[in-house]
Amino acid sequence: MTITVLIADDQTMIRGGLRLILEDQPDIRVVGEAADGAEAVEAARRLRPDVCLVDIRMPRLDGIEVTRALAGPGVRDPLRVVVVTTFDLDEYVYGALRGGAAGFVLKDAGPALLVEAVRAAANGEALVSPSVTLRLLRHLTAGGAPGARTADVPLSERQLEVVRAVARGRTNQEIAAELFISLSTVKGHIAGVQSRLGFRNRIEIAAWAWENRIVDGG
Repeated sequence: MTITVLIADDQTMIRGGLRLILEDQPDIRVVGEAADGAEAVEAARRLRPDVCLVDIRMPRLDGIEVTRALAGPGVRDPLRVVVVTTFDLDEYVYGALRGGAAGFVLKDAGPALLVEAVRAAANGEALVSPSVTLRLLRHLTAGGAPGARTADVPLSERQLEVVRAVARGRTNQEIAAELFISLSTVKGHIAGVQSRLGFRNRIEIAAWAWENRIVDGG
Protein backbone atom coordinates (compact mmCIF):
# COMPACT_ATOMS: atom_id res chain seq x y z
CA MET A 1 0.00 0.00 0.00
CA THR A 2 1.29 3.44 -0.95
CA ILE A 3 1.04 6.23 1.64
CA THR A 4 0.10 9.55 0.08
CA VAL A 5 1.48 12.71 1.69
CA LEU A 6 0.85 16.45 1.45
CA ILE A 7 3.78 18.69 2.48
CA ALA A 8 2.98 22.16 3.86
CA ASP A 9 5.88 24.52 4.55
CA ASP A 10 6.48 28.13 3.56
CA GLN A 11 10.11 27.46 2.60
CA THR A 12 10.64 26.00 -0.86
CA MET A 13 13.93 24.35 0.08
CA ILE A 14 12.37 22.64 3.11
CA ARG A 15 9.50 21.30 1.03
CA GLY A 16 11.95 20.02 -1.56
CA GLY A 17 14.09 18.33 1.07
CA LEU A 18 11.11 16.66 2.70
CA ARG A 19 9.87 15.48 -0.68
CA LEU A 20 13.24 13.90 -1.49
CA ILE A 21 13.34 12.09 1.85
CA LEU A 22 9.81 10.76 1.58
CA GLU A 23 9.83 9.79 -2.08
CA ASP A 24 13.03 7.84 -1.52
CA GLN A 25 10.77 5.35 0.27
CA PRO A 26 9.03 2.76 -1.92
CA ASP A 27 5.77 3.00 0.03
CA ILE A 28 5.42 6.80 0.21
CA ARG A 29 4.30 9.22 -2.51
CA VAL A 30 4.04 13.00 -2.18
CA VAL A 31 0.83 14.10 -3.90
CA GLY A 32 0.98 17.83 -3.22
CA GLU A 33 2.71 20.81 -1.65
CA ALA A 34 1.46 23.97 0.01
CA ALA A 35 3.33 27.20 0.77
CA ASP A 36 0.98 28.55 3.45
CA GLY A 37 -1.65 27.36 5.89
CA ALA A 38 -4.73 28.31 3.93
CA GLU A 39 -3.36 26.62 0.83
CA ALA A 40 -2.58 23.56 2.95
CA VAL A 41 -6.17 23.26 4.18
CA GLU A 42 -7.57 23.65 0.67
CA ALA A 43 -5.12 21.14 -0.84
CA ALA A 44 -5.67 18.62 1.95
CA ARG A 45 -9.45 18.72 1.60
CA ARG A 46 -9.17 18.39 -2.17
CA LEU A 47 -6.48 15.68 -2.35
CA ARG A 48 -7.40 13.73 0.84
CA PRO A 49 -3.86 12.46 1.44
CA ASP A 50 -3.18 9.74 3.99
CA VAL A 51 -0.89 12.09 5.93
CA CYS A 52 -0.46 15.87 6.00
CA LEU A 53 3.03 17.01 7.00
CA VAL A 54 2.55 20.53 8.34
CA ASP A 55 5.05 23.17 9.45
CA ILE A 56 4.14 24.97 12.66
CA ARG A 57 4.91 28.47 11.37
CA MET A 58 3.31 29.46 8.09
CA PRO A 59 1.64 32.57 6.65
CA ARG A 60 -2.15 33.07 6.70
CA LEU A 61 -2.82 30.03 8.92
CA ASP A 62 -0.22 28.52 11.25
CA GLY A 63 0.24 24.82 11.86
CA ILE A 64 -2.07 24.82 14.87
CA GLU A 65 -4.92 26.35 12.90
CA VAL A 66 -4.31 23.98 10.00
CA THR A 67 -4.34 21.01 12.37
CA ARG A 68 -7.62 22.08 13.96
CA ALA A 69 -9.19 22.62 10.55
CA LEU A 70 -8.14 19.19 9.28
CA ALA A 71 -8.10 17.01 12.39
CA GLY A 72 -9.86 18.89 15.18
CA PRO A 73 -12.57 17.38 17.37
CA GLY A 74 -15.33 18.98 15.32
CA VAL A 75 -14.07 17.69 11.96
CA ARG A 76 -16.46 15.07 10.57
CA ASP A 77 -13.90 13.15 8.49
CA PRO A 78 -10.51 14.12 9.99
CA LEU A 79 -7.21 13.74 8.22
CA ARG A 80 -3.99 12.63 9.87
CA VAL A 81 -1.64 15.55 10.54
CA VAL A 82 2.00 15.34 11.56
CA VAL A 83 3.43 18.65 12.75
CA VAL A 84 7.02 19.60 11.96
CA THR A 85 8.72 21.97 14.37
CA THR A 86 11.90 22.91 16.20
CA PHE A 87 12.35 22.24 19.92
CA ASP A 88 12.33 25.90 20.89
CA LEU A 89 8.80 26.19 19.48
CA ASP A 90 7.38 23.40 21.60
CA GLU A 91 4.67 25.60 23.10
CA TYR A 92 3.08 25.64 19.67
CA VAL A 93 3.29 21.87 19.47
CA TYR A 94 1.15 21.60 22.58
CA GLY A 95 -1.64 23.47 20.83
CA ALA A 96 -1.26 21.35 17.71
CA LEU A 97 -1.50 18.09 19.66
CA ARG A 98 -4.58 19.31 21.47
CA GLY A 99 -5.93 20.23 18.05
CA GLY A 100 -5.76 16.62 16.90
CA ALA A 101 -2.26 16.15 15.47
CA ALA A 102 -1.21 12.52 15.09
CA GLY A 103 2.43 13.26 15.83
CA PHE A 104 5.28 15.67 15.59
CA VAL A 105 8.89 15.61 14.46
CA LEU A 106 11.76 18.03 14.77
CA LYS A 107 13.21 19.46 11.59
CA ASP A 108 16.67 18.30 12.61
CA ALA A 109 15.54 14.84 13.77
CA GLY A 110 16.75 13.14 10.61
CA PRO A 111 15.12 11.28 7.72
CA ALA A 112 14.46 8.04 9.63
CA LEU A 113 12.28 9.71 12.26
CA LEU A 114 10.38 11.68 9.64
CA VAL A 115 9.56 8.53 7.70
CA GLU A 116 8.63 6.71 10.92
CA ALA A 117 6.23 9.51 11.87
CA VAL A 118 4.51 9.42 8.48
CA ARG A 119 4.11 5.64 8.58
CA ALA A 120 2.85 5.71 12.16
CA ALA A 121 0.23 8.33 11.30
CA ALA A 122 -0.88 6.38 8.23
CA ASN A 123 -1.33 3.30 10.43
CA GLY A 124 -3.54 5.20 12.83
CA GLU A 125 -0.85 5.53 15.49
CA ALA A 126 1.14 8.49 16.77
CA LEU A 127 4.88 8.78 16.90
CA VAL A 128 6.12 9.02 20.46
CA SER A 129 9.89 9.11 20.42
CA PRO A 130 11.80 9.16 23.72
CA SER A 131 14.36 11.59 22.29
CA VAL A 132 11.62 14.11 21.53
CA THR A 133 8.59 13.44 23.68
CA LEU A 134 10.15 13.31 27.12
CA ARG A 135 11.92 16.66 26.80
CA LEU A 136 8.88 18.26 25.21
CA LEU A 137 6.31 17.05 27.71
CA ARG A 138 8.56 17.78 30.70
CA HIS A 139 8.99 21.30 29.41
CA LEU A 140 5.25 21.74 28.92
CA THR A 141 4.34 20.50 32.39
CA ALA A 142 7.14 22.48 34.03
CA GLY A 143 5.74 25.60 32.38
CA GLY A 144 2.18 24.91 33.47
CA ALA A 145 0.61 24.01 30.14
CA PRO A 146 -2.88 25.41 29.70
CA GLY A 147 -5.95 23.26 29.89
CA ALA A 148 -4.44 20.50 32.01
CA ARG A 149 -6.95 17.87 32.97
CA THR A 150 -7.34 16.56 36.47
CA ALA A 151 -6.30 12.99 37.16
CA ASP A 152 -9.64 12.03 38.65
CA VAL A 153 -10.65 9.52 35.97
CA PRO A 154 -10.30 6.02 37.42
CA LEU A 155 -7.92 3.70 35.59
CA SER A 156 -6.87 0.23 36.59
CA GLU A 157 -3.35 -0.32 37.86
CA ARG A 158 -2.45 -2.12 34.65
CA GLN A 159 -3.83 0.74 32.58
CA LEU A 160 -1.75 3.18 34.63
CA GLU A 161 1.35 1.06 33.98
CA VAL A 162 0.66 1.25 30.26
CA VAL A 163 0.01 5.00 30.47
CA ARG A 164 3.34 5.55 32.24
CA ALA A 165 5.14 3.54 29.56
CA VAL A 166 3.44 5.51 26.79
CA ALA A 167 4.43 8.76 28.49
CA ARG A 168 8.05 7.62 28.54
CA GLY A 169 7.93 7.13 24.79
CA ARG A 170 7.83 3.34 24.73
CA THR A 171 6.54 1.57 21.64
CA ASN A 172 3.80 -1.05 21.92
CA GLN A 173 6.37 -3.82 21.54
CA GLU A 174 8.56 -2.32 24.26
CA ILE A 175 5.57 -2.01 26.60
CA ALA A 176 4.63 -5.62 25.96
CA ALA A 177 8.17 -6.76 26.80
CA GLU A 178 8.43 -4.60 29.93
CA LEU A 179 5.07 -5.66 31.35
CA PHE A 180 5.23 -9.28 30.15
CA ILE A 181 1.97 -9.05 28.25
CA SER A 182 1.03 -9.62 24.62
CA LEU A 183 1.11 -6.94 21.94
CA SER A 184 -2.65 -7.27 21.44
CA THR A 185 -3.18 -6.75 25.18
CA VAL A 186 -1.13 -3.55 25.06
CA LYS A 187 -3.21 -2.27 22.15
CA GLY A 188 -6.38 -3.17 24.05
CA HIS A 189 -5.26 -1.25 27.14
CA ILE A 190 -4.34 1.81 25.07
CA ALA A 191 -7.70 1.71 23.30
CA GLY A 192 -9.42 1.40 26.67
CA VAL A 193 -7.53 4.36 28.11
CA GLN A 194 -8.32 6.48 25.04
CA SER A 195 -11.99 5.62 25.37
CA ARG A 196 -12.07 6.25 29.12
CA LEU A 197 -10.26 9.60 28.90
CA GLY A 198 -11.75 10.73 25.61
CA PHE A 199 -8.42 10.90 23.78
CA ARG A 200 -7.83 10.29 20.08
CA ASN A 201 -4.18 9.17 20.14
CA ARG A 202 -1.33 8.12 22.40
CA ILE A 203 0.29 11.55 22.37
CA GLU A 204 -2.72 12.92 24.22
CA ILE A 205 -2.33 10.07 26.71
CA ALA A 206 1.32 11.01 27.23
CA ALA A 207 0.49 14.70 27.64
CA TRP A 208 -2.22 13.87 30.18
CA ALA A 209 0.17 11.68 32.17
CA TRP A 210 2.82 14.40 32.36
CA GLU A 211 0.32 17.16 33.11
CA ASN A 212 -1.10 15.21 36.02
CA ARG A 213 2.24 13.91 37.33
CA ILE A 214 1.20 10.31 36.65
CA VAL A 215 4.72 9.58 35.43
CA ASP A 216 8.21 10.58 36.53
CA GLY A 217 11.31 10.71 34.40
CA GLY A 218 12.26 7.06 34.95
